[in-house]
Amino acid sequence: MARKNRDDNLLLEEDELTAAFLGDDSGAPVQVAEQAEAPAAEDDWDEDDSVPGQLAVDVYETKDKLVVKARTAGVNRNELDVSISDNQLTIKGTLSSGTEEDVENYFLQECYWGEFSRSIALPVAVKEEEIEAVLKDGVLTISFGKLQQDTVKKIQVQ
Repeated sequence: MARKNRDDNLLLEEDELTAAFLGDDSGAPVQVAEQAEAPAAEDDWDEDDSVPGQLAVDVYETKDKLVVKARTAGVNRNELDVSISDNQLTIKGTLSSGTEEDVENYFLQECYWGEFSRSIALPVAVKEEEIEAVLKDGVLTISFGKLQQDTVKKIQVQ
């Protein structure tokens, strides 16, 4: 889209302006990549209901522990599956919306209901035998004892 300035000279179009900044000092023309197609309208997306939802988590460390926190409000502790394997934590569960059999029409539905799963590669080495998982006030807190890696082991090269 070109516009005129006060001197009635055409200003550069957006693609030309981009090309001017990307150009080299030789004055040779620069090819500008085509713009990507606009994303499909939301109604055109094919949603796969078999894909479990994601769980948002916070992961942080203290001096002695690695802590993972996740909001799991609405999840019964019996419906949570927490496991660790090869320094990877997996949290699975189901969010139940209850029974709403008499609903005729939703005007707004933003809450995710159904199965969720999240796997996290733990950023530090942990003691798998020192794990504590607590569900309180809708927050799942998983604490791990950290392995101390203060000592460096020298490896002899042969």
